[in-house]
Amino acid sequence: MSLAIALHVLSAVIWVGGMFFAYMAMRPAVAEVVDGTQRGILWRQTLSRFFRWVWLAVALLLVTGYWMVFSYFGGMAGAGWHIHAMQGLGLLMVLLFLHVYFAPFRRLKQALDRGDRDEAQRRVGQIRVFVGINLIIGLIVVVIGSAGRYLQ
Repeated sequence: MSLAIALHVLSAVIWVGGMFFAYMAMRPAVAEVVDGTQRGILWRQTLSRFFRWVWLAVALLLVTGYWMVFSYFGGMAGAGWHIHAMQGLGLLMVLLFLHVYFAPFRRLKQALDRGDRDEAQRRVGQIRVFVGINLIIGLIVVVIGSAGRYLQ
């Protein structure tokens, strides 16, 4: 159980922490310092690296989460409200990530490949919106996951 909890928490920290850094620190810095024609390229390179880690985090979160539910709680019926809330919101986060990865991020790469900087910036804007939503959900999940069993 200790291994499952450790991997679960580390995966959440990597994903949610990465979104927090990208949204709250990198995005404003990039807007101030990086020329508009280069922003899309920077985001493509940054997100390509980050999304590799998110894929691993998503896999580990799902595997370790269900491992704990079925080995510790004996299934979903034995899990508290906070586990159900964490699962539901976590699955929503996964769906939003999949959308970002397969739609606006793919289109960002395509726009950059054909030299369409305006379209690339539009896609960066779309990604920003979805990352902001996922960040808020992720922070809520962290609170529920860490304090939920103490809230009655």
